Amino acid sequence: MRPMHKTYHTLFSLTFSLFLLMDAFGNVPIYISLLKNIPYRRQLVIIIRELLIALFVIIFFTFVGNYLLDLIHIEPDAILIAGGVILFMIAIKMIFPQPREFDLDPFINKGEPFIVPLAIPLVAGPSVLAAVMIYSHQQNDLILITAICLAWIFSTLILISAPFLQKALGKRGVDASARLMGLLMTLISVQMFLDGIRLFIHK
Repeated sequence: MRPMHKTYHTLFSLTFSLFLLMDAFGNVPIYISLLKNIPYRRQLVIIIRELLIALFVIIFFTFVGNYLLDLIHIEPDAILIAGGVILFMIAIKMIFPQPREFDLDPFINKGEPFIVPLAIPLVAGPSVLAAVMIYSHQQNDLILITAICLAWIFSTLILISAPFLQKALGKRGVDASARLMGLLMTLISVQMFLDGIRLFIHK
C-alpha cells in the first residue's frame, strides 16, 4: 500500500511541477494576441497542433536527457541540488515577471504561427526541457511520461479556454494566477534543494 501511495505522490508532484513550468496561465495573453485575427475554430486547431509539437519535443528531451546525464556521470544529489536552484530561479521570474525575451511583433498579422513561438519556447521552453532532463535521471520513465502527459493535458485545456479566461479573470486575474504558481514553484524548488543536501550528507 505504501509503495502505491508513494507512486501517486510522486506522480502528483511531477505533474504539478511540470504544469507550473509550462506556465499556461502566463501564456494566455500571448496566445490571445497571436491568434486574435484567426477564427475561433481555427484557433483550436492551431493550439492543439502546437501543443502536440511541444509534447513531442518535451518527451524527446526526456529520453535524451537521461542518457546525457548518465554519460557525464552526474550523481543524484547533484541533480537534486542543481534542479532546486534552477527551479527557484524560474519561480522568482514567475513571481516577478520580466518582459519576454523574444519579440512578438514579427508573428502578429503574419498568418498562422507554426512551432515558434506557441510550441517553442512558450510551452516547451528551456525551463521545462531542463526540468525533464533532471527528472529523467531521478524517476521511473513511465511515471515521468505520465506526469508530462497530464501536465500537458491541463495546460492544453487552459490554453484552449484562453479567450474565456481572459474575459472571466481579466489581465490582473491572469497575472495573479501566474504569480501564485510561481510561489508554489518556490516551495517545490526549496524542497528539492533540501532533498539534495540531505542525500549528499548521508552518502
